[in-house]
Amino acid sequence: MLNHEAARTLKQKLPLSMVATKRWLQEQGLSLHYIDNSVRRGALAVAAPGVYYREEAPPTWLGVVASLQRMVRSPVHMGGLSALALHGVSHYVNRSGKPIVDLYSPDKLPAWINKVDVDASFEWHGTKRLWPESLMRDQRVLRPYEWSKGLPEVTYSCVEKAYLEVLNEVPKHISFEHADALLQGLHNLSPRKLDTLLTYCLNVKVKRLFFWLAERNQQPWFKHLVPTDYDLGSGKRAIAVNGRLESKWQITVPKEM
Repeated sequence: MLNHEAARTLKQKLPLSMVATKRWLQEQGLSLHYIDNSVRRGALAVAAPGVYYREEAPPTWLGVVASLQRMVRSPVHMGGLSALALHGVSHYVNRSGKPIVDLYSPDKLPAWINKVDVDASFEWHGTKRLWPESLMRDQRVLRPYEWSKGLPEVTYSCVEKAYLEVLNEVPKHISFEHADALLQGLHNLSPRKLDTLLTYCLNVKVKRLFFWLAERNQQPWFKHLVPTDYDLGSGKRAIAVNGRLESKWQITVPKEM
């Protein structure tokens, strides 16, 4: 590939504010020699070992997510509280004021992702015990987010899927009270999407907790769901430590709730 062709390819394959690994750039047809020369002459800057961005614009955290999604083979998308925030439902800023971006994937994130200097930290959530991989690729429950015109969109969970992902974090990382407060504002969930998600969901705790909270809040969409249509497992599930047993759903919940 001639240098001017390689330069054009680099601009096409590596938009501003995004990153790319050396391996991925080679897969796009750029030679190792050209990549190394681009670093030496300043056309490419090092974001992390073996990861680059175009020196005209440093990467943003949304650019990193968009880059990751197009480079990895496993499905990966924003979910949980991060996805709810994009829907305008919740916030995902920690005490330091730095966003925590929740990424959901069956495979672990590459080590370089938290080495790139952006104003966010990335948190991996494994999905092998929550969703089958087919659902992780199901466009019915995913949404595109246009973070910059003309650049690859970021994929994130629909509200219904994101909320079930939040429940998977109860009570270790998210409190019962927080999950309950979130659901109080979700008046317009789609029974059709919930049916799809509850059918595919692999996690009995998440499904039972969802039905307990849905019944507790008596949202209008709850009457369209039939709990016996879904695999809710058998036996008790201890979720709240030192909680009370909720006999209908066979889960322990906080005594004060």
